[in-house]
Amino acid sequence: MIIAVDFDGTIVEHAYPKIGRPIPFAFEVLKKLQEETDHTLLLWTMREGELLDEALKFCEEKGLRFYAVNKNHPDEEPLSAPRKLGADVFIDDRNLGGIPDWGVIYNLLKSGEDDYSRFERIMNFSEANRNRNKNFFTRLGEALDKARGRNY
Repeated sequence: MIIAVDFDGTIVEHAYPKIGRPIPFAFEVLKKLQEETDHTLLLWTMREGELLDEALKFCEEKGLRFYAVNKNHPDEEPLSAPRKLGADVFIDDRNLGGIPDWGVIYNLLKSGEDDYSRFERIMNFSEANRNRNKNFFTRLGEALDKARGRNY
């Protein structure tokens, strides 16, 4: 499987143009996927030039190397490459619904199953945990909306 992974907000916290703190378990999961499976990891980021070089160096210091960066193959010429990556999965914090935690991502990718019910069950578990971690006022507002019959 070819997996395109974003950098800012996905592997590290948002701090652009600086490099944020590593998101818990992101590096461990990505390295484990490379070691235990035949998944190909592509770095898919808006960073370029020196900022991209810094991000790549940061990843390498954490033991993570990508097959290619912002392209499908390391030997692709930037001008001849399509703008869209040919990945099977994109891991990005800007996904609709956000990004599940890295343990959920690992279990989904490691299972290698296309079973939608399994995916739905894992995502619902992730959503339940995410809801549990919401602050008091967010939970209160959602409870009031639910009581008033509003669903957003």
